[in-house]
Amino acid sequence: MSAEMLEKLTLELRRGVITLAVLSQLDQEQYGYSLIQRLTDLGLQVEQGTLYPLLRRLEDQGLLESAWNVEGSRPRRYYQISPAGEDLLPKLTAEWTALVRAMETIV
Repeated sequence: MSAEMLEKLTLELRRGVITLAVLSQLDQEQYGYSLIQRLTDLGLQVEQGTLYPLLRRLEDQGLLESAWNVEGSRPRRYYQISPAGEDLLPKLTAEWTALVRAMETIV
């Protein structure tokens, strides 16, 4: 298997996990770079090119809210989980837990 194929398959596996991870970490407002740092510190590497489109998509779906903060050296868009996201998060977490259990049995 080529390194390129492994990278593509790994990205596919991580895609859904990143959504759950992002929602779980936005109980307090954060801007994109701080969220990348937080996820990295917790052991999950996320590229900017993956995170920012995901944040926009989750906001379009009503799962996140955002606001610009123009104080400081440069404007930053801060994201936080919305009430709809808060309702969905425990359901996604339960689904993730069930998938992990099943995969532990399978592999």
